[in-house]
Amino acid sequence: MSTRDRINRIYELLEEAFGPQHWWPAETSFEVMVGAVLTQNTNWGNVEKAIANLKARDLLSPRALHDLPREELAELIRPAGYFNLKSKRLKNLIDFLFDRFEGDLDALFALGVGELREQLLGVNGIGRETCDSIVLYAAHKPTFVVDTYTARVLLRHDLIDASADYEEIKELFESSLPEDVPLFNEFHAHLVRVGKLYCRKKPRCETCPLRVTFEGGRPPRWEDEF
Repeated sequence: MSTRDRINRIYELLEEAFGPQHWWPAETSFEVMVGAVLTQNTNWGNVEKAIANLKARDLLSPRALHDLPREELAELIRPAGYFNLKSKRLKNLIDFLFDRFEGDLDALFALGVGELREQLLGVNGIGRETCDSIVLYAAHKPTFVVDTYTARVLLRHDLIDASADYEEIKELFESSLPEDVPLFNEFHAHLVRVGKLYCRKKPRCETCPLRVTFEGGRPPRWEDEF
């Protein structure tokens, strides 16, 4: 079976096992952007608490957060952890939005995928996963989001080797799949779910929906460290 076929088979198995994931959970594109920064190095439950604090103060808009002092923002997002660092990163992102696009998200999202990624990656504190989360889930443009779960699943299924970097993994998906925003959205969400439930540091292969994809029934490399 070719790499392209194996990638597509993984999606079919996860779609059958999990169904629609309805990810990213947010009311607006700006909320997605904020969540993409807040979710760095924490779980989604903590992000939800921080976002709820912002909503309670009617602050979840570009203008409101642009005008809010950084110290106040840091306190409001405290539940997400690393709140001083994340408040700086959020301010950097919002300052970029106002400096380059006068606070207009539509103007930012009118850029093509390549230019949008380049602009976002130029913002201090916006790495590739955060950038692609914004491009895919907020701008609704076709870019594949890669995270630790994605790399772990592919490595254990011998679709990459340990030296593969973010862009290599991203290219593997994008060259194997149709350029389709809903597909990229669902596939990434499925990989996150299978990673959390089954493809853990100590994998739970016996009940994993992907167990049948191992050639000859061979289990993953248990000694792998992630």
